[in-house]
Amino acid sequence: MSIERPVAPNPYELLPAVPSFTLTSEDVTDGQPLKQDQVAAGGNISPQLSWSGAPEGTQSFVVTCFDPDAPTPSGFWHWVLVDVPADVTSLATGAAAGGLPRGAFHVRNDGGEAGFMGAAPPEGDQVHRYYFVVHAVKEPTLGVDAAASPAVVSFNLAFKTLGRAIIHGTYQH
Repeated sequence: MSIERPVAPNPYELLPAVPSFTLTSEDVTDGQPLKQDQVAAGGNISPQLSWSGAPEGTQSFVVTCFDPDAPTPSGFWHWVLVDVPADVTSLATGAAAGGLPRGAFHVRNDGGEAGFMGAAPPEGDQVHRYYFVVHAVKEPTLGVDAAASPAVVSFNLAFKTLGRAIIHGTYQH
């Protein structure tokens, strides 16, 4: 039996509007189920991401994965990668497990780990959406360290984001 709750809005539609740019992935198809590799029990591997067309003035990027459908009032952060240099325009499959761009670092996800945590909705829960977002930042660093929470990263992004590129996958256990 599926647990039904009201579907949360796209959380990024609730923030002040900023220009969008292009985000593609060899591993995530927008609006479609995630591959088993991006599921916690099926590989727990961060997806390949490529982006282009970031707004002029972009000095760094933040890459996140957020599930607004988690059975919590605050959703669930699966990935928070901060201070990706502005000259980086892609991450390889599995990049979260090693080989991060110079200067970039992880903030702990809501599972308590520094890195990517794959989809892991409760069994029988509704379909969850996983928003992979590349945030174009107008400063070389976001101004947080690895001890910051995902909420603090998001708060800082509210004031330093020039643009966002978004794709989302889905998953139901």
